[in-house]
Amino acid sequence: MSDDKETKTEEPSGKRLGEARSKGQVAKSREVSHAIMIGAIMLVLILIAPLMARDMFNLLRQFLELPHQMHVDGGNFHAMMVDMSGHLASILALPFLFLLVASAAPGLLQHGWMWTTHPLIPSFDRINPMAGIGRLFSIRSFTELIKGLLKIAIVGLVATSILIPMFNVVEQYITSDLAQLLPAMLALVMKLLIGVFVVMLGLAVGDYYYQRWEMMKSLRMSKQELKDEFKQMEGDPVIKRRLRQIRNTRARTRMMQAVPTATVVVTNPTHYAVALRYEQGMNAPVLVAKGVELLALRIIDTARKNFLPVVENPPLARTLYASVEVDDEIPREHYKAVAEVIGYVMKIRKQAIH
Repeated sequence: MSDDKETKTEEPSGKRLGEARSKGQVAKSREVSHAIMIGAIMLVLILIAPLMARDMFNLLRQFLELPHQMHVDGGNFHAMMVDMSGHLASILALPFLFLLVASAAPGLLQHGWMWTTHPLIPSFDRINPMAGIGRLFSIRSFTELIKGLLKIAIVGLVATSILIPMFNVVEQYITSDLAQLLPAMLALVMKLLIGVFVVMLGLAVGDYYYQRWEMMKSLRMSKQELKDEFKQMEGDPVIKRRLRQIRNTRARTRMMQAVPTATVVVTNPTHYAVALRYEQGMNAPVLVAKGVELLALRIIDTARKNFLPVVENPPLARTLYASVEVDDEIPREHYKAVAEVIGYVMKIRKQAIH
């Protein structure tokens, strides 16, 4: 059967999805990463930027208010730069750490924790010029290009619609005091980021589901592939059925060989048959064979050929057949009924001897 794309109509199995995940093939959307990073920048500006501005102002204040007291001769300049770099690093450490954590969030949200080295394995297709040209002019590349252009157009339209009303206000900022300018600029930037974030969030949700649909489509399987996979996981049904038949046949043969060793055969009279064996010193009688229909008739026929007593007791035959397995002892609740049958057989044997 051909494995071309037209025959791959079945959804991927769990095994196929697991193999793809182990190779790093999961649904990933770059738009989700962009939306989360924009949201993280917004949180930095809202929660951390005021503290950063305060610390940055205190750090640079000496350069603005007391420049004449600074000594840059000898090693003083180097020491001053080292000290300022340390303070600057401490100011930027928290937002940098926050953005670093945010950069890992898209992967965890989209496909959870995943570790694989498969993409690092060298592959000729990655350096093959023809394969590269094929990927460059593929339908997927064309789709990504269209998506990118649409994203730029939508985000640009939203940003323009936010900024144009602000153009008349911006002229007032030229003569404003620095203490008033910074909050006004921050408010403008936040308004722009919120608008872009809302758009990017919508694009991210849509693109994620598109990427997931695209991945599931690429992993689709043909009916033959599903059958082959099932055979690998569960074994060939034909072989399993044949092995089960062989095991049943061998078990039936061993059971029939045990019938001559029985003490009595209890019947229904022809639909059910159970062979019981009891000898002096045994804890309880043992069921050595059982069967219904044709197998029951074979057990009865074998018993008669070996001159074993056959007793008709339909309730007991049906009960023992349903509740006791071959080579198991008779349960305690059936002792009385079985004892009556075996006692009857022993009595008949004694009468035959005398």
